[in-house]
Amino acid sequence: MVDALSPFRHPALFYRGDEEYLDGVIPYLLEGLDRGEPAAVAVPGRNLLLIEKALEDRAGEVRLIDMQRAGRNPGAILPSVLHAFAAAHEGPVRIVGEPIWAGRSASEYPACVVHEALINNAFAGRDLAVLCPYDVGALPPPVLADAERTHPELWGLAGPFVSSRFDPDGVRADFTRPLDPPPGAVERGFDLGQLASLRGFAEIWAARHGLRRPRRDDFALAIAELTTNSVLYGGGTGLLRLWAEPTEVIGEVTDTGTIAQPLAGRIPPPAATLGGRGLLLVNRLADLVRTYWVPGRTTTRIHFTR
Repeated sequence: MVDALSPFRHPALFYRGDEEYLDGVIPYLLEGLDRGEPAAVAVPGRNLLLIEKALEDRAGEVRLIDMQRAGRNPGAILPSVLHAFAAAHEGPVRIVGEPIWAGRSASEYPACVVHEALINNAFAGRDLAVLCPYDVGALPPPVLADAERTHPELWGLAGPFVSSRFDPDGVRADFTRPLDPPPGAVERGFDLGQLASLRGFAEIWAARHGLRRPRRDDFALAIAELTTNSVLYGGGTGLLRLWAEPTEVIGEVTDTGTIAQPLAGRIPPPAATLGGRGLLLVNRLADLVRTYWVPGRTTTRIHFTR
């Protein structure tokens, strides 16, 4: 499976402390810059400052991105950060991407793992490298074990070696199993005839639960995109559920469709292609998107922070 990715490289850097972090990241970036390869760094804010300072006068040659903002929704990292940077440059590029850090919530983490697995699907065969740092001093052992399954190479004090546990497809299957909504969720079935009213219904419901504009408009638009996808591609009917948590509002849409393309909503379709951008828009609007599927049933759940 690793050979099938070549020349794409996707190593995980296991580090402990700032010194090990910079010892792994900076030589990787400088090697690429010396070869004329465009480079981008998308990591949490504190680490971004460390890298910028360590690069000294070469920091201006690197695209610096705060992952805590650009990657608040892990589903947006591929289209808005990694693919966007790679598509803007011909030839090989180097990226440092750190989507998982100790402050990630329990709801966000499964989406982060799926993102790491899908990087392999997105860039297999491309002349591209994405280095993903993991803080072994702050992250629990199960997170590091998942990193071994989503990355074909592992970097650490013992040097680079091939991960014997690499299994991105297995990881996706493990982390995309359906979850049940809470008992108090508002439910509304729909088909083509109800589509026009669902956006307004979602907007009014969100307003009653404290979501303010412009995020309320974004929430209603995301619900409209998901329900339209269900009618067009998910069997013609669906079920909308809405509920509120202490700090966020959540909506989910379930239909009888089966996702055939794991990168749906992650990679923009060709410019001349009609449609296919609904899930992409949802990923860019929401604070978190999680999609669960089994054959004959797909659920997409969106989170908006209040």
